[in-house]
Amino acid sequence: MLYPKNLESKLGFDKIRLSLQEACESNLGHEFVHKIKFSSDRNLIDKWLSQTDEFVRIIESGDLFPNSNYIDISTYFNKARVENSHLAEEEFFDIVLTLKTLNRCLDFFREKHEDYPVLSELTHPVYFNENLLWSIDKVFDERGKLKDNASDKLYQLRKAIASQRQRLRGSLDRIISHAKKEGYTPDDLSITIRNGRMVIPLYVEHKRRIKGLVHGESATGQTVYLEPNEVFEINNEVQELEYAEQREVVRILTELTDLLRPEIESLQGIMKFLGLIDFIRAKARYALSIEACKPQWSEMRSFDWLKARHPLLLQKHKELNKPVVPLTIGLNGEERIVIISGPNAGGKSVCLKTVGLLQYMFQCGLLVSVDESSTFTLFRDLFIDIGDEQSIENDLSTYSSHLINMKNLLSHVNKKSLFLIDEFGTGTEPQYGGAIAEAILMELNAAKGMGVITTHYGNLKDYADKNAGLANGAMRYDIGNLQPLYELEVGKPGSSFALEIATKIGLPKSTIEQAKRRVGVKQVSVDKMLGELQSQKQAVDKAADRLKSREVELEELTAQYRDLKTHLEKQERKVLNAAKKEAQSIISNANKEVEKAIRVIKEKEADKRVVKAQREKLDDLKSKHQVKEALAKAADNVAIEVGDYVMVKGQETVGQVAAIKGKDAELKMGALTSFVKLNRLEKVNRKAYKKQGQNQSFSSFDYTAKRAGFSAKLDIRGKRAEEVISILDQWLDEAILLDEKELQILHGKGNGVLRQVARNHLSSFKQISSLKDEHVDRGGAGITVVRLK
Repeated sequence: MLYPKNLESKLGFDKIRLSLQEACESNLGHEFVHKIKFSSDRNLIDKWLSQTDEFVRIIESGDLFPNSNYIDISTYFNKARVENSHLAEEEFFDIVLTLKTLNRCLDFFREKHEDYPVLSELTHPVYFNENLLWSIDKVFDERGKLKDNASDKLYQLRKAIASQRQRLRGSLDRIISHAKKEGYTPDDLSITIRNGRMVIPLYVEHKRRIKGLVHGESATGQTVYLEPNEVFEINNEVQELEYAEQREVVRILTELTDLLRPEIESLQGIMKFLGLIDFIRAKARYALSIEACKPQWSEMRSFDWLKARHPLLLQKHKELNKPVVPLTIGLNGEERIVIISGPNAGGKSVCLKTVGLLQYMFQCGLLVSVDESSTFTLFRDLFIDIGDEQSIENDLSTYSSHLINMKNLLSHVNKKSLFLIDEFGTGTEPQYGGAIAEAILMELNAAKGMGVITTHYGNLKDYADKNAGLANGAMRYDIGNLQPLYELEVGKPGSSFALEIATKIGLPKSTIEQAKRRVGVKQVSVDKMLGELQSQKQAVDKAADRLKSREVELEELTAQYRDLKTHLEKQERKVLNAAKKEAQSIISNANKEVEKAIRVIKEKEADKRVVKAQREKLDDLKSKHQVKEALAKAADNVAIEVGDYVMVKGQETVGQVAAIKGKDAELKMGALTSFVKLNRLEKVNRKAYKKQGQNQSFSSFDYTAKRAGFSAKLDIRGKRAEEVISILDQWLDEAILLDEKELQILHGKGNGVLRQVARNHLSSFKQISSLKDEHVDRGGAGITVVRLK
């Protein structure tokens, strides 16, 4: 049961129907929009949702799907059913375009049936006679007219018509040329057609200068249109050929209509298929516009919605570039009814309508604007009591109308009902209105139905607090600024903040105090306590959010530092292992030399000269190793100075140090100058510098190749901190060498760890003038824009 009859307009679903119609390509889809209905069949609803969800994926994937020529050709079917009748050329052309659209749809789902299985099932009952399309399409051109070669006879007739027209035009050109010379006709006029015959224009005063038949005159009466006697027969011949052409066209169209007639039933199925596809695509387009999704099914009689947003409000706020505060709400066996209270204009009614509209959309098979993890259940009945129902015609007051609604609700409510009541009990004296509302609430609770109710009555809040099956809810309010936050908090009642608002507006203090005395100390204390609790709750929530954010950031930083420590330990082990291997190699080589010397001495029978020569060789080997070690140690200790030749570690870039500024070196490489960190340089001798061809030019640095292979956008997502630093160094060196001015680092948002590591490291480069977030439309805090000096 849906109550009242105008439920759709009260919820705003009528506006959603209009949006769906606008999203359709043709009136084929409009018919399905009109047929949208509320259902409680889970399998049917799931199929509707899955169809729309798959079409959303088609749109998002960018797959080419037919978007045009969804033409309703069903209006031609009755005409085609009549024997010996024929459709017009433009009607057949509409059929061709429609069948081609169908053919592309079928080809799409045939190719993509594994990606979109639910939509592909819609093609199974569709029967498409491709021979019909071929038979019609082959005789029409791209303008929708019969081709000259549609039949042999038509070809001959059109050829003859063209020949006679050319002959006719030649004769008329000669006559009109003579008439222009004599001044019988204006110079800017030429041959025209009247009554299907070619004629020439003449000044009315000269119409008797040329013999012929007048076919009319201009609007001013100054010109007549004359058919000269010389071309009368030729015009007749052209007209007779045109009549014959038209008879042949009718014959061809009649044959085509005869081919079409047996296919009318299958064509009706095709119209239904194309209309359904157009309708589903419209639902998908609308779903994308409201950021909707297919939610989860609840296996129990309950629902739990996260980040629910009113679709109409969402669209309106998008136009105004304003955010929508999402709603989180749930009903279950233990809390079947939520009593929402709070100040006026605090969002109670919007919350109520959001629940009603999203549930109605869901059971009509539309995707809903909630978080994907939200769960939905089904209701057989949906009952709403929203707004002023005063009826002058039936002599009903607003309150009487509400009571009639309550009567209908109480007679139908059950476990499968969802009811939504706005401003419960208002419209009469609060003393009696509150009592009647409480009695109705008792019966609704006993009926086990689910519902959302908004109210200002304290007795209803108290009843909900003390009885099972009900829960209080409050619309949060910023007491300090006296502004609604539009957030629902379930678990406690809300305050109307009437006294606070009155004070803020500026009512006299004496008036406020008088109001407090009349309300009573107890009620004022309760409202004050509720306000203080809400204020404290807001402060606690903010603190908890900050703490949670810092905990997550700390965990990520700890993980990053742990990875960095592990990486450094691995690098240390690698260096030690490499040193050990080198030492073993040196010892091994030395031992070989010693053994070789002993063998030579033995072979030469201890010749003193040989022994001396071998001893000198061993001493020389020892000396070389010692020198090598000393040079290595010295190299590590020698500081780089201005004028030194250096190489960038890990690269073949060699240059000369022109200046040193702090930890940076100004490096000259031919005509190029760059600033590089000192710890990234190692000294080389002048010979190495010359060898690289760096003395007068910078030939070893292929500027063109570097420029072609360099990207001003660096993606470090998924990288570890220790990887990021080295990658940034090399990338920035190349950017400086290539004289780049603006760079982008894509690190993602997450908890900002990679962003912090990258910015901390880059801030030490003097060549960087600024680091800032990208524009919010192009990535925001997920991208750092680097500007170089």
